[in-house]
Amino acid sequence: MNDPATEPAKPHQAATDALANQPVTRVTRDGVEYVLLGTAHVSRASVDAVKALVERESFDAIAVELCESRARGIRDPDAFAKMDLFQVIRTGKAGMVFASLALSSFQQRIAEQYGIEPGAEMKAAMAAADAHGLRLWLVDREIGTTLNHAYRGVRLRDRLGIIGGLIASVFSHDDIDEAEIEKLKQGDILEGAFGEFARQSKPLYEALIGERDRFMAARLREESSANPEAKRVLVVIGAGHLAGVERELSSQQEPPRVVIEPLAAKLPAPRWPKYFAIAVMLAIFAAIAFLFYRNAAMGWHALRDWVIYTAVLSALGAAVAGGHPLSVLTAAVMGPLKPLRPPGLSSGVFSGTVEAWLRKPRVADFQSLRKDLLHVSGWWRNRVARTLLVFLLTNLGTMAGEYLAGARIFSRLI
Repeated sequence: MNDPATEPAKPHQAATDALANQPVTRVTRDGVEYVLLGTAHVSRASVDAVKALVERESFDAIAVELCESRARGIRDPDAFAKMDLFQVIRTGKAGMVFASLALSSFQQRIAEQYGIEPGAEMKAAMAAADAHGLRLWLVDREIGTTLNHAYRGVRLRDRLGIIGGLIASVFSHDDIDEAEIEKLKQGDILEGAFGEFARQSKPLYEALIGERDRFMAARLREESSANPEAKRVLVVIGAGHLAGVERELSSQQEPPRVVIEPLAAKLPAPRWPKYFAIAVMLAIFAAIAFLFYRNAAMGWHALRDWVIYTAVLSALGAAVAGGHPLSVLTAAVMGPLKPLRPPGLSSGVFSGTVEAWLRKPRVADFQSLRKDLLHVSGWWRNRVARTLLVFLLTNLGTMAGEYLAGARIFSRLI
């Protein structure tokens, strides 16, 4: 007689075991049953749970917590190789690409440290949809829009926290401890990248979690309306979104588009920082003009202060980023010319463009980008990442130079 303990588990039994202790919630809305599986983005058990549910139950569609760009990144890990770096810099999207690379670096650190591929359960859900011929619904908000809301929708102090969180996720040498991994299992990869700050800032938490809960629930309703034959839908979402999406699915009364459109729209940049920067610039040059009026020598000294501070600190930013000598020279030339530059073209645009032209990223740079970002030195070694650093650090240097020059010039008025 065979020993039951040594017999292989039957498929149904294996599926049941894989679903043990997994958060599964069912919501019926407008004749559609949504089976919500709360997953951990860094857990192999969640991958098994996705496979088990698809094997155990029949579905007409599978919805995943992915936007189009993130799904494209999973399907095509080398998607960054198709990036037009010149276009990214010219259109002012270098900051957004830097943020995306920072998040990618954070995910890769988890993968390297714990042997867990973040988002593996989403990849398994997509593979299951393909294997069973099921419709795949991408219901999450675009990552760029979420980062836009996270940055634009909070106070200046919180913005500094966002930037600090991204930089820390890139340049930290420390291992991600087990406690942080456990939080990720109940939270969100975006929330995890910003650390404890995201949990303490209500506006940031709302942008990263609350708004997306409403968005995903509305997208599920929208897809169901467009596909009335889909009566049972498996919804694979992070455990941190499970309660919110369940609540929104049950309570939303507005038409889906009414909910989606404001959440999908990017928040415009507030005007006051622009006006403030213009006012500061006008004040600085008014001070220079007044000093010329008072004494020509004092005016030339003030103008010299402006050129030296902005040129030197712009060049220093490009140099710290490891820029080519001509990129550094470009930064030094363009830094003082802010009043003469076309609107929207920062000094970093010029130095970054020169860097990309002189040190054209190779195919190997794009292919090794994800691995290079795991190490601080990789940001300087990889030509793609280094070009973005030249853009960003040149701009930071120029800003620092402008305000230090302004302080020096105003001191000459006393």
